[in-house]
Amino acid sequence: MTYSSLRLCSGRAAYESVPTPRRSLDLAKIRHRLEADGVVVVDARVLLIARLEREVTIARDGRILIKSADAREAERLLAQVLSLVGT
Repeated sequence: MTYSSLRLCSGRAAYESVPTPRRSLDLAKIRHRLEADGVVVVDARVLLIARLEREVTIARDGRILIKSADAREAERLLAQVLSLVGT
């Protein structure tokens, strides 16, 4: 699975990346990987909220939302999340 470039969300306070093709993620498995690496995770059943330097939301359909207005920071955090979850 590959992820598209980050795009600025309409509120301009976050960036979103969408996987191609879209697929359903195993959020329980991702949660365990993140927590094993010391990341605090809130499990909202249909999405995970990971507490990194910024809040990162991982949706069941693979979308990743990074709450940052800085494109470089968002790119770095996306790479970090993808590395941590093995996607």
